[in-house]
Amino acid sequence: MASQAPPRIFSRRRRIAGLRRARVRQAKRDAARYILDDMVEDVLDRLEFIRLSPQRVLVIGDWTGTLALSLRGGGSLVDEYDVATLDEERPIEAEPYDLIVSLCSLDRVNDLPGALLHLRNALAQGGLMIASIVGAGSLANLRRAMLAAEPDRPAARMHPLVDNQAASALMQRALYKRQVVDSRTLTVSFGSLDRLVSDLRDQALGSALASAPPALGRPARVRAEEAFLDAANERGRVLESFEILTLTGWKD
Repeated sequence: MASQAPPRIFSRRRRIAGLRRARVRQAKRDAARYILDDMVEDVLDRLEFIRLSPQRVLVIGDWTGTLALSLRGGGSLVDEYDVATLDEERPIEAEPYDLIVSLCSLDRVNDLPGALLHLRNALAQGGLMIASIVGAGSLANLRRAMLAAEPDRPAARMHPLVDNQAASALMQRALYKRQVVDSRTLTVSFGSLDRLVSDLRDQALGSALASAPPALGRPARVRAEEAFLDAANERGRVLESFEILTLTGWKD
Protein backbone atom coordinates (compact mmCIF):
# COMPACT_ATOMS: atom_id res chain seq x y z
CA MET A 1 0.00 0.00 0.00
CA ALA A 2 1.33 3.43 -0.92
CA SER A 3 2.16 5.71 1.99
CA GLN A 4 -0.20 8.62 2.56
CA ALA A 5 1.10 12.02 1.49
CA PRO A 6 1.70 14.44 4.37
CA PRO A 7 -0.81 17.27 4.80
CA ARG A 8 0.05 20.45 2.93
CA ILE A 9 0.48 22.99 5.73
CA PHE A 10 3.14 25.21 4.17
CA SER A 11 3.51 26.80 0.74
CA ARG A 12 6.99 26.63 -0.77
CA ARG A 13 6.02 29.41 -3.17
CA ARG A 14 5.16 31.71 -0.24
CA ARG A 15 8.39 30.76 1.53
CA ILE A 16 10.42 31.75 -1.55
CA ALA A 17 8.52 35.04 -1.86
CA GLY A 18 9.15 35.79 1.82
CA LEU A 19 12.86 35.08 1.42
CA ARG A 20 13.13 37.41 -1.54
CA ARG A 21 11.33 40.18 0.34
CA ALA A 22 13.62 39.66 3.32
CA ARG A 23 16.73 40.10 1.17
CA VAL A 24 15.38 43.43 -0.06
CA ARG A 25 14.50 44.48 3.50
CA GLN A 26 18.03 43.64 4.66
CA ALA A 27 19.24 46.73 2.80
CA LYS A 28 17.82 48.80 5.66
CA ARG A 29 20.36 49.80 8.29
CA ASP A 30 18.19 48.60 11.17
CA ALA A 31 17.01 45.35 9.55
CA ALA A 32 16.76 42.48 12.05
CA ARG A 33 18.85 39.34 11.60
CA TYR A 34 19.39 38.18 15.17
CA ILE A 35 17.82 34.72 14.74
CA LEU A 36 20.25 33.58 12.05
CA ASP A 37 23.17 35.37 13.73
CA ASP A 38 22.46 33.40 16.91
CA MET A 39 22.15 30.11 15.01
CA VAL A 40 25.37 30.63 13.06
CA GLU A 41 27.33 31.48 16.20
CA ASP A 42 25.94 28.40 17.93
CA VAL A 43 26.90 26.08 15.06
CA LEU A 44 30.45 27.46 14.98
CA ASP A 45 30.75 26.99 18.75
CA ARG A 46 29.60 23.37 18.44
CA LEU A 47 32.05 22.60 15.66
CA GLU A 48 34.90 24.12 17.64
CA PHE A 49 33.91 22.15 20.75
CA ILE A 50 33.91 18.80 18.95
CA ARG A 51 36.96 19.82 16.88
CA LEU A 52 35.29 18.92 13.62
CA SER A 53 37.01 20.10 10.42
CA PRO A 54 34.72 18.85 7.64
CA GLN A 55 35.98 18.65 4.08
CA ARG A 56 32.63 18.84 2.27
CA VAL A 57 29.77 20.89 3.76
CA LEU A 58 26.20 21.66 2.76
CA VAL A 59 24.65 24.80 4.28
CA ILE A 60 20.90 25.32 3.86
CA GLY A 61 18.98 28.43 4.80
CA ASP A 62 21.72 30.85 5.88
CA TRP A 63 20.92 33.76 3.59
CA THR A 64 23.50 35.89 5.43
CA GLY A 65 26.35 33.78 3.99
CA THR A 66 28.22 34.10 7.30
CA LEU A 67 28.48 30.41 8.12
CA ALA A 68 29.76 29.39 4.70
CA LEU A 69 32.34 32.19 4.77
CA SER A 70 33.65 31.04 8.14
CA LEU A 71 33.79 27.38 7.10
CA ARG A 72 35.59 28.20 3.88
CA GLY A 73 38.11 30.13 5.96
CA GLY A 74 38.83 26.86 7.75
CA GLY A 75 39.43 25.00 4.49
CA SER A 76 36.01 23.41 3.90
CA LEU A 77 34.39 23.09 0.48
CA VAL A 78 30.90 24.52 1.00
CA ASP A 79 27.73 24.31 -1.06
CA GLU A 80 25.05 26.87 -0.15
CA TYR A 81 21.34 26.55 -0.85
CA ASP A 82 18.09 28.13 0.27
CA VAL A 83 14.44 27.28 -0.17
CA ALA A 84 14.49 28.76 -3.68
CA THR A 85 17.28 26.47 -4.88
CA LEU A 86 16.88 23.28 -2.84
CA ASP A 87 13.74 21.43 -1.77
CA GLU A 88 14.50 19.58 1.47
CA GLU A 89 11.52 17.32 0.90
CA ARG A 90 13.26 15.71 -2.08
CA PRO A 91 16.43 13.57 -2.24
CA ILE A 92 19.64 15.60 -2.43
CA GLU A 93 21.63 14.67 -5.51
CA ALA A 94 25.27 15.33 -4.64
CA GLU A 95 28.44 13.71 -3.45
CA PRO A 96 28.15 12.79 0.25
CA TYR A 97 28.78 15.59 2.74
CA ASP A 98 30.79 15.40 5.94
CA LEU A 99 28.57 18.07 7.50
CA ILE A 100 25.09 19.33 6.69
CA VAL A 101 23.72 22.42 8.44
CA SER A 102 20.11 23.56 8.04
CA LEU A 103 19.15 26.87 9.62
CA CYS A 104 15.63 28.20 10.13
CA SER A 105 14.25 25.98 7.38
CA LEU A 106 13.09 22.54 8.51
CA ASP A 107 10.33 23.96 10.70
CA ARG A 108 8.42 24.94 7.53
CA VAL A 109 8.43 21.77 5.45
CA ASN A 110 5.34 19.62 5.06
CA ASP A 111 7.19 16.30 5.32
CA LEU A 112 9.64 16.81 8.17
CA PRO A 113 10.36 13.08 8.70
CA GLY A 114 11.13 12.74 4.99
CA ALA A 115 13.32 15.85 4.97
CA LEU A 116 15.39 14.58 7.91
CA LEU A 117 15.84 11.25 6.16
CA HIS A 118 16.95 12.95 2.91
CA LEU A 119 19.54 14.94 4.86
CA ARG A 120 20.83 11.77 6.51
CA ASN A 121 21.08 10.02 3.14
CA ALA A 122 23.16 12.94 1.82
CA LEU A 123 25.75 12.47 4.58
CA ALA A 124 28.96 10.52 4.16
CA GLN A 125 29.49 7.67 6.59
CA GLY A 126 30.38 9.26 9.93
CA GLY A 127 28.95 12.60 8.82
CA LEU A 128 27.12 15.06 11.08
CA MET A 129 23.82 16.89 10.60
CA ILE A 130 22.97 20.03 12.59
CA ALA A 131 19.59 21.68 12.16
CA SER A 132 18.40 24.73 14.08
CA ILE A 133 14.72 25.69 14.01
CA VAL A 134 12.34 28.01 15.83
CA GLY A 135 10.61 25.76 18.35
CA ALA A 136 7.19 25.46 19.94
CA GLY A 137 8.04 27.63 22.96
CA SER A 138 8.26 30.74 20.77
CA LEU A 139 6.18 33.91 20.35
CA ALA A 140 3.69 33.40 23.16
CA ASN A 141 2.72 37.09 23.22
CA LEU A 142 2.18 37.21 19.47
CA ARG A 143 -0.01 34.10 19.62
CA ARG A 144 -2.08 35.64 22.40
CA ALA A 145 -2.46 38.87 20.41
CA MET A 146 -3.64 37.00 17.32
CA LEU A 147 -6.30 35.17 19.32
CA ALA A 148 -7.47 38.45 20.84
CA ALA A 149 -7.71 40.03 17.39
CA GLU A 150 -10.39 37.58 16.30
CA PRO A 151 -12.04 36.32 19.49
CA ASP A 152 -15.07 34.76 17.80
CA ARG A 153 -13.59 32.96 14.79
CA PRO A 154 -9.78 33.14 14.87
CA ALA A 155 -8.09 32.29 11.60
CA ALA A 156 -4.96 30.17 11.41
CA ARG A 157 -2.22 32.81 11.23
CA MET A 158 0.65 31.23 13.18
CA HIS A 159 2.77 28.30 12.09
CA PRO A 160 2.55 25.03 14.00
CA LEU A 161 5.95 24.54 15.63
CA VAL A 162 7.91 21.47 16.74
CA ASP A 163 8.72 20.81 20.39
CA ASN A 164 11.74 19.04 21.88
CA GLN A 165 10.00 15.70 22.42
CA ALA A 166 8.63 15.53 18.88
CA ALA A 167 11.98 16.53 17.38
CA SER A 168 13.76 13.76 19.31
CA ALA A 169 11.25 11.18 18.08
CA LEU A 170 11.68 12.38 14.49
CA MET A 171 15.47 12.10 14.70
CA GLN A 172 15.14 8.52 15.90
CA ARG A 173 12.66 7.76 13.13
CA ALA A 174 15.13 9.12 10.56
CA LEU A 175 17.77 6.66 11.91
CA TYR A 176 20.32 9.19 13.18
CA LYS A 177 22.84 7.88 15.69
CA ARG A 178 23.96 9.68 18.84
CA GLN A 179 21.13 12.09 18.18
CA VAL A 180 20.52 14.98 20.57
CA VAL A 181 17.92 17.76 20.63
CA ASP A 182 18.55 20.73 22.90
CA SER A 183 16.95 24.14 23.25
CA ARG A 184 17.77 27.65 24.32
CA THR A 185 15.74 30.83 24.57
CA LEU A 186 16.46 34.09 22.81
CA THR A 187 14.56 36.99 24.40
CA VAL A 188 13.94 40.17 22.42
CA SER A 189 12.34 43.44 23.59
CA PHE A 190 9.67 45.16 21.50
CA GLY A 191 7.87 48.46 21.87
CA SER A 192 5.03 47.54 19.53
CA LEU A 193 3.43 44.64 17.72
CA ASP A 194 4.30 46.27 14.39
CA ARG A 195 8.00 46.12 15.23
CA LEU A 196 7.80 42.41 16.03
CA VAL A 197 6.01 41.72 12.74
CA SER A 198 8.60 43.83 10.90
CA ASP A 199 11.44 41.86 12.49
CA LEU A 200 9.85 38.58 11.42
CA ARG A 201 9.55 39.81 7.85
CA ASP A 202 13.15 41.08 7.88
CA GLN A 203 14.25 37.53 8.70
CA ALA A 204 11.96 35.66 6.27
CA LEU A 205 9.97 34.35 9.24
CA GLY A 206 6.59 35.63 8.13
CA SER A 207 3.68 33.33 7.39
CA ALA A 208 4.17 30.64 4.75
CA LEU A 209 0.93 28.81 5.43
CA ALA A 210 -0.53 27.16 2.34
CA SER A 211 -3.97 28.53 3.19
CA ALA A 212 -3.38 32.25 3.64
CA PRO A 213 -5.99 34.00 5.80
CA PRO A 214 -7.36 37.43 4.86
CA ALA A 215 -5.59 40.48 6.24
CA LEU A 216 -6.72 41.74 9.63
CA GLY A 217 -9.16 44.63 9.51
CA ARG A 218 -8.50 47.81 11.46
CA PRO A 219 -10.59 46.86 14.56
CA ALA A 220 -8.82 43.49 14.72
CA ARG A 221 -5.40 45.15 14.44
CA VAL A 222 -6.27 47.48 17.31
CA ARG A 223 -7.35 44.54 19.49
CA ALA A 224 -4.14 42.68 18.63
CA GLU A 225 -1.94 45.66 19.51
CA GLU A 226 -3.75 46.21 22.81
CA ALA A 227 -3.45 42.54 23.74
CA PHE A 228 0.24 42.52 22.84
CA LEU A 229 0.98 45.61 24.96
CA ASP A 230 -0.87 44.10 27.93
CA ALA A 231 2.34 42.13 28.51
CA ALA A 232 4.53 45.27 28.56
CA ASN A 233 6.85 45.89 31.49
CA GLU A 234 7.21 49.16 33.41
CA ARG A 235 9.26 50.57 30.53
CA GLY A 236 6.52 49.81 28.01
CA ARG A 237 8.48 46.97 26.43
CA VAL A 238 7.19 43.49 25.67
CA LEU A 239 9.71 40.69 26.13
CA GLU A 240 9.09 38.08 23.45
CA SER A 241 10.82 34.70 23.47
CA PHE A 242 12.16 32.64 20.61
CA GLU A 243 12.90 29.03 21.50
CA ILE A 244 15.72 27.72 19.33
CA LEU A 245 15.80 23.95 18.94
CA THR A 246 19.02 22.39 17.67
CA LEU A 247 18.90 18.87 16.28
CA THR A 248 22.18 17.02 15.92
CA GLY A 249 22.75 13.50 14.68
CA TRP A 250 25.41 11.34 13.06
CA LYS A 251 25.37 8.84 10.26
CA ASP A 252 27.44 5.92 11.50
